[in-house]
Amino acid sequence: METFKNCTCAGSGGSQGDCNSKEEHFLYFAYGSNLLRERITLKNPSAAFHAVAKLQDHKLAFGSPQGKQSLTWHGSTATILHSPGDEVWGIVWLMNSRDLSSLDKQEGVEGSLYAPIEINISTQEGKTLRCRSYQMNAYVANLPSPHYKKVICMGAKQNGLPTGYQKKLETIETNNYTGNVPVFEEIEAAISAFEKTT
Repeated sequence: METFKNCTCAGSGGSQGDCNSKEEHFLYFAYGSNLLRERITLKNPSAAFHAVAKLQDHKLAFGSPQGKQSLTWHGSTATILHSPGDEVWGIVWLMNSRDLSSLDKQEGVEGSLYAPIEINISTQEGKTLRCRSYQMNAYVANLPSPHYKKVICMGAKQNGLPTGYQKKLETIETNNYTGNVPVFEEIEAAISAFEKTT
């Protein structure tokens, strides 16, 4: 994994802020619920917007490891699958290495739900970046909950992913789950709190 010391990192919204020179950072490519700032910073407060980017020759898919749906989201979750000619758009977050364990935990690495991977992605400016990301193990196709889809779509809009890609996300079919999703309520509360401070 590529790490950075003594860096000047991109802050939220692309503004520049100085990193603590004694700390290491890494780049993380998010394509699912972590597209949304209020989602990723629930457990990973160091995450700072770095770039909009795409992963070539892959497609976004929804499923469950071994067919077991997410108890957090009450449905399937996102992964990336090799698919020549397709592309997955997402956000590169610059994160402090101290958040690596919490990010792995959120992605279910310990339970072998997802595996960390290293990928090359391309920014809108054409720069290639080496990033950490995650791919589902034992993928079985299934539908996400409306709550999960909404968070992905909100994140895509918040960070200005290409309009055509946003429209594609809006067409994602869901499982029509209507019960409570506590993490979604946490995210809504975080959005509300952020709006009150701006």
